[in-house]
Amino acid sequence: MSKVISIEQAVSMIPDGAAIGIGGFIGSGHPQEFSVGIEESFLKSGHPKDLTIMFSAGIGDGTDRLGLNKLGHEGLLKRIIGGHWGLIPKLQKLVFENKVEGYNLPLGTISLMFRDIAGHRPGTITKVGLKTFVDPRIEGAKMNERSKEDLVELMHIDGEEWLRYKSFPLNVALIRATYCDEDGNATMEKEAATLDSLSIAQAAKNSGGIVLLQVEKVVQNGTLDPRKVKIPGIYVDGIVVARPENHWQTYANPYDPALSGEVKVPVNSIAPMKLNERKVICRRAAMELDPAAIINLGIGMPEGIANVANEEGLPGLKLTVEAGGIGGVPNAGTAFGTCTNPDAIIDQPYQFDFYDGGGLDQAFLGLAECDCSGNINVSRFGPKIAGCGGFINITQTSPVVVYCGTFTAGGLKVEVKDGKLHILQEGRIKKFKQEVEQITFSADFATETGQKVLYVTERAVFELLDGKLTLTEIAPGVDLEKDVLGQMEFKPAVADNLKTMDERLFRDELIGLKA
Repeated sequence: MSKVISIEQAVSMIPDGAAIGIGGFIGSGHPQEFSVGIEESFLKSGHPKDLTIMFSAGIGDGTDRLGLNKLGHEGLLKRIIGGHWGLIPKLQKLVFENKVEGYNLPLGTISLMFRDIAGHRPGTITKVGLKTFVDPRIEGAKMNERSKEDLVELMHIDGEEWLRYKSFPLNVALIRATYCDEDGNATMEKEAATLDSLSIAQAAKNSGGIVLLQVEKVVQNGTLDPRKVKIPGIYVDGIVVARPENHWQTYANPYDPALSGEVKVPVNSIAPMKLNERKVICRRAAMELDPAAIINLGIGMPEGIANVANEEGLPGLKLTVEAGGIGGVPNAGTAFGTCTNPDAIIDQPYQFDFYDGGGLDQAFLGLAECDCSGNINVSRFGPKIAGCGGFINITQTSPVVVYCGTFTAGGLKVEVKDGKLHILQEGRIKKFKQEVEQITFSADFATETGQKVLYVTERAVFELLDGKLTLTEIAPGVDLEKDVLGQMEFKPAVADNLKTMDERLFRDELIGLKA
């Protein structure tokens, strides 16, 4: 009996109240046909309803058009467990209005949870999340009053603190591949990332659930190279051939073979950034690059570090991204999580085994809010729920962490000229606050583990020294009291040997980083 079915038949197999594992990273690897089909069925018939969905990365484009935003209807969802939330505003709204249960767990930990569910283990035991909002002594990853169940537990093993992220059965897996044969053996030639698709399928199958697979095309049995099969057909219960518009490689483009490693393209044509506050920050952060290091660049501001490195001619940086890409040039925007010209693409859980185990040497992440202790918040700002994504996994396990962001936000205007920074208009929002709204990075944890932590802005550089946030550099052209200390809600420690940031950062010419 053929496993190929219509989207309507596939959605009818999803029972009310089901717990569903969903694949995807922003737009990469997401089975969009299922998101569309579930929404259409619910709006027409009211079913399926009261679903629990679990996903690692934020699957959406920031509008209500794509990804999990299609599922953002009251009654369709009961509980949402996700890693990154920044691009799924309809789900954010449901959580903020207390209409669903919401939990924000570290992205990498969710990927590993799928694997632990598949193995019928009692949960994922890790130090990732200690002393952050995920810790049950703080918020326990709960996002609203409706979220009552404790999904994270504090444990003590051999005298050390650990967190257990509790397992639960998955009833349905929604995943995608490029091709599959009539038995459901699936390959991913055109996918920019393989993600946690295999683990999600195993988790549902071993929970007694069903695995629904979206593909571009079904091919004849025996025609696929078994070494390229990522999802064995023994896991698959239903196959849906997607409409082309629901099977783009990423939300940024239908298909680019340089993202899936099928071809290599020249990257020396990438245009350099214009000289502004972002370039200053990325240049100063790039000065911390170790050419022998294994590196992660986060979403947002740190994406520009790769551009600076390319402009400066830095050879062979070993860049990695959470979704599983190693090498090449990480992409930005709705293509984040992919790489152009990757050297390797591994499954996301294995990437986080490497990260969580200390495999990274350096990490460069965004700076949204910083408090007097050096704690960082990038995950929640009132009704805006960005989510922690892979931020906690990465920042708690890398020995060197560099945070990158403007000093203030909301209308900041500067001029970078002749080796100096000129502040034309101050931002309305102070980012250095007495207390952050949510602890996504714990300075206490960093001090205990001996991490080197820098905070780089366009006008000042801070370092976590002896457990204190310490000002170590200021930009030429700015006033210490007016432009730095006067724009903070607290007074930081100031280094006795306070330095001036390198003037080359503020000139429209190469800074000689390669040398």
